[in-house]
Amino acid sequence: MASPPRTMTIDTMLNRTLFARRLSAALPAAAVILPLALLSPPLAAEPPLKSLPPSPAVQPSPHLQLPAAAPADHAPPAAKSDDKNTLPLQDLRTFAEVFGRIKSDYVESVTDQELLASAIRGMLAGLDPHSAYLDADDYTDLKVGTSGEFGGLGIEVGLEDGMVKVIAPIDDTPAQRAGVQSGDLIVRVDDKPVKGLSINDAVKLMRGTPGTSVELTLLRSGVEQPIQVRLTRAVIHVASVKTRLLEPGYLYVRISNFQSRTTADLREALDKAVAENHGGLRGLVLDLRNNPGGVLDGAVGVADLFLTSGLIVYTQGRDDDDRLEFKAGPDDLLAGAPLVVLVNGGSASASEIVAGALQDQHRAIVMGTATFGKGSVQTIVPIDKTRALKLTTARYYTPSGRSIQAHGIVPDIQLERGNLQLTGEAGVAPLKEANLMHHLDEQLPAAPAADKNAPPAAPVKSAPPASDQSPNSPVDQPAVDKKPDDKQPLAAEDYQLAQALNVLKALAIARTAAAPPAPQTPPAAAAP
Repeated sequence: MASPPRTMTIDTMLNRTLFARRLSAALPAAAVILPLALLSPPLAAEPPLKSLPPSPAVQPSPHLQLPAAAPADHAPPAAKSDDKNTLPLQDLRTFAEVFGRIKSDYVESVTDQELLASAIRGMLAGLDPHSAYLDADDYTDLKVGTSGEFGGLGIEVGLEDGMVKVIAPIDDTPAQRAGVQSGDLIVRVDDKPVKGLSINDAVKLMRGTPGTSVELTLLRSGVEQPIQVRLTRAVIHVASVKTRLLEPGYLYVRISNFQSRTTADLREALDKAVAENHGGLRGLVLDLRNNPGGVLDGAVGVADLFLTSGLIVYTQGRDDDDRLEFKAGPDDLLAGAPLVVLVNGGSASASEIVAGALQDQHRAIVMGTATFGKGSVQTIVPIDKTRALKLTTARYYTPSGRSIQAHGIVPDIQLERGNLQLTGEAGVAPLKEANLMHHLDEQLPAAPAADKNAPPAAPVKSAPPASDQSPNSPVDQPAVDKKPDDKQPLAAEDYQLAQALNVLKALAIARTAAAPPAPQTPPAAAAP
């Protein structure tokens, strides 16, 4: 494609600054840097952590030529043309003027590359909190982070009014162990204020060599004084799926974030749990609290494991035809067993997709508090081998058409986070009917003949005083004698999870009651 004529150079437009004289020969490249989005074809919506192949080399386009410059005393006003491919001449002149003024008058010398990179960052930062320019270091950090292993603190952060806000601490990381909470505002990293920094610059301050320490100054809602926390950086291994059996037949699944292997890991964990519970699982609690999101494919795959048909999520870009739909396959690994999903304000993006899909499909009860409300798609667009753009290209919508962006998922059952304080147990067991003197004996129905010779049940005795109990009896041991490491009831350990389990049990009981009775086999006829 032919290059624009020489009359289209910035030199002919300005004819005044040192910048214009130095860069006039480079106009074709400079002219196409600004409207980069117009040069690239529409891209399919992809997850924020999944890169697209590099774009072809940018070539000057006749549709993007600068209009011929007017005489200096007849400078045109700001462009008002409806043609989206026409560059606004007056705005470009202003940009070049500012560029040249910085080059000539700024207190320190600044390279052209630094100024252009800052201009690109500014363009993206002005769009939304999630679009960004990734230079060589940022792009490397992104690829390191998506590998599931990096040196840092284990905090998912975002920007809110220029402040760095904790979206969620990652499980089993220095931040989570130090008590950093979702919603905390980070105001200092060591002695450096972070207000006004880009999200990438703030992350750079917190990441570093494993074993080194860093001090965070936090502001927390409800706490008057700033909180200072010193953490030691570690290699962050993000294990996205963890499971445990709450009670026989009731499985707990915790997904901390969505990676490329999350679906496969969850499938493997469910297959193992079903095999170990020979009667199958009676229900499952899916914990997505403080899950900041991740790979779109991971979220779609997880929802698909519990659905048999229908829409999971769809994304809508700027144009009407920029729509992608993701639908469920025919297999439900729980075979219809009840499902409860736990969410909170730290549940964002991909976790909201899963919660919204299961809620809209009436497959699960969602419990907890309203989610974060990040419903936008960030596409990684490589510029070359070392640089890329992270650009918001679409919004997420639930199967019913609800927008996740800035709304989030509202739970079916609102359940605030709280702590349950258990009262100390009395040293003497509570009095029951069997402890009363001259109580009536138990009257059992007539037993079959085969059971008449069975030994009588042992009489129920009242519990002895606490001082007479065996130290090895954990059931009736007084609270004052319990060791600090004794396992607490689930309600004291995690109140929201305990309530979710109670709901799950109720759903399982209702499902069993609604099931048709099993056919009874008639007795075999006696042989003649």
